[in-house]
Amino acid sequence: MKVMIMAAGMGTRLGNITNEKPKALIDINGKSILQLAVEKCASSGFNDIIINVHHFAGMVEAEAERLGSLGYRIKVSDEREELLETGGGLYRARKFFDKSPFMVYNADIVTDLDLAALYSNHLENKSLATLSVRSRPGNRVLLVDHSGVLGGWYNRSTGERIITGNYEEDLSEIAFSGIHVIDPEIFAYMNEGVYSLTTLYLQLASAHKISTFRCDDGYWFDIGTPESLEKVRGYFSVR
Repeated sequence: MKVMIMAAGMGTRLGNITNEKPKALIDINGKSILQLAVEKCASSGFNDIIINVHHFAGMVEAEAERLGSLGYRIKVSDEREELLETGGGLYRARKFFDKSPFMVYNADIVTDLDLAALYSNHLENKSLATLSVRSRPGNRVLLVDHSGVLGGWYNRSTGERIITGNYEEDLSEIAFSGIHVIDPEIFAYMNEGVYSLTTLYLQLASAHKISTFRCDDGYWFDIGTPESLEKVRGYFSVR
């Protein structure tokens, strides 16, 4: 199965840590963040991998080559000239995918989420996309109906709210986990540019089924700040 690992981010919230190396190459107890993502995806059957590169692109490519020497099948989507965000980045890599649903995985996510269960849920629901979600702190959250279908987005800190359709029922808040399964039909609604997949989902949700898959069990880390990085290192150092 195919997966795109998003590894092009600048990692600005990590401060000086990413001044000399890309976030994807930050070490977690002996392994790069990218290696952890590759291992996680491949162990669940997502062993046909493409990664995007931008910040310190050559260093990330070298790591991809090293991982390839370990037996992982990895291709690279080059965004050196312009960082395209998740939506534009996925569209740039569209020729890599076939007619089967595929996964998109943020490289800075470390989790024990059951990726096979997420994929199976997507196939059962026949959605355009299925987003992994969990209950956790955060300012920006998705709004979903009683069956977990996307109905909007909310910024808890600013009060900004986007509703995608005419919902008579109350929508629940839930946080996105940075992993999604997508039907290749989505490319028919995409184009070149710099935009996020979340923005695209909100645009499509009124006419297409965008589902969520909730899992509050196990561990989930977003390596976005020095504090979260140390938390991950500490968690795995005692396991």
